[in-house]
Amino acid sequence: MKIVKYIIFFLIINFGSLALGSWLMENGPMTPWYQSLNQAPWTPPGWFFGVAWTLIMVCFSIYLAYLFLKSDSKKLRLAFALQVFLNVIWNYVFFNQHFVSLGLVVISTLTVVIFTFFFSNFKTVQNKSYLLLPYMVWLLIATSLNAYIVLYN
Repeated sequence: MKIVKYIIFFLIINFGSLALGSWLMENGPMTPWYQSLNQAPWTPPGWFFGVAWTLIMVCFSIYLAYLFLKSDSKKLRLAFALQVFLNVIWNYVFFNQHFVSLGLVVISTLTVVIFTFFFSNFKTVQNKSYLLLPYMVWLLIATSLNAYIVLYN
């Protein structure tokens, strides 16, 4: 089945991107720098991030498989590549370099990209678009967490 091959392909890319982002942030959330920041009261516990990203990337991979099977284009490939880049680079910018304001720009741009995926491709994959909802909700939360750090540190 072609759909299974596409899902596996996107799972490899998406989880590989998460691994690269994790490597680039080094010990990010465990560093004294991050621990000393004034963080938002709604910051989830550390274990939640792994659970959230696992769910997000599984759903996103399934969504992408259906989308690319129906509508593969250079524009779509570029949008996906931009999403991968932004998702990976945020870890480096925020946790490794401590550029929290630039991190807010990066994560805000990523949020726009994912919302654009949802709205511009909804007719193409219809109900499969709802697989993007966990990603969309998480990006709104993550953007608010980053914004809080910018504003209160």
